[in-house]
Amino acid sequence: MSQVLNDLLNLLTLEPIEQGLFRGQSQDLGFRALFGGQVMGQALSAAQETVETSRHIHSLHSYFLRPGDAKKPVVYEVENIRDGKSFNTRRVKAIQNGQNIFYMTASFQQEEQGFDHQPSMPEVPSPDEVPSFSDFIFDHQAFIPEESRAKFLSEKPIELRPVEQYNWIKPESAEPICHMWIKANGNLPEDPRIHKYMLAYTSDFHFLPTALFKHGVSHWQPNFQIATIDHAMWFHRPFRFDDWLLYVMESPTTVGGRGLVRGQIFNQQGHLVATTMQEGVIRQR
Repeated sequence: MSQVLNDLLNLLTLEPIEQGLFRGQSQDLGFRALFGGQVMGQALSAAQETVETSRHIHSLHSYFLRPGDAKKPVVYEVENIRDGKSFNTRRVKAIQNGQNIFYMTASFQQEEQGFDHQPSMPEVPSPDEVPSFSDFIFDHQAFIPEESRAKFLSEKPIELRPVEQYNWIKPESAEPICHMWIKANGNLPEDPRIHKYMLAYTSDFHFLPTALFKHGVSHWQPNFQIATIDHAMWFHRPFRFDDWLLYVMESPTTVGGRGLVRGQIFNQQGHLVATTMQEGVIRQR
């Protein structure tokens, strides 16, 4: 396991404070605010600590209320909404500086057999044939502000390999769809809960920016505001996040200063393992 991956696992492993209360540290990725994927991953990690390990997350729905501070820890308060025979429901509140910055409702289910169908996985080049997004960052490092350049150039715990090479420096209009291979940079423990909160963390990378493709603009441009409002996720089938997964992202519409994106995540065997939806603010000021 790489050191940066071990650091991320430690980041998503929370400190218990009291029953239903947890503290998570923060990481500055070079953005203006706390990375939304960190808050989702930590909130899911907190919720999972309050249910039996035989119950698995099958859906989460979250709202981002305020920007988080990447220099301060986050406190997570988990409320037990219901423990049923088949399902458990939790509500998680993330707190910084005495204010709620994020809410999540998460539902867990015991394993059950039932009907099974899914869409076909798109045919795309294999991950070995696709360059890393880190290559794009390295080639265009001169466009990154000097004070945050080192963070962007450092080794990453998650490997991202987008099939469609959208040029964020000189953007041109393109179809609002992105196929991106994703996986952890190293081997993960066997606990399936870890693989799920790692995927929740990663599901926020490059997601909302897919809504910009059609308009030939870039969040790298000056005075551009892009921020998540809400994020939903459904987990369908078992998977390992230290194996390559294909993240299929598309934007069906943008309107009213908001962009909508939806995603499907497949393993290399073609099994649909998760589905995502997100809406966010996109404004060129």
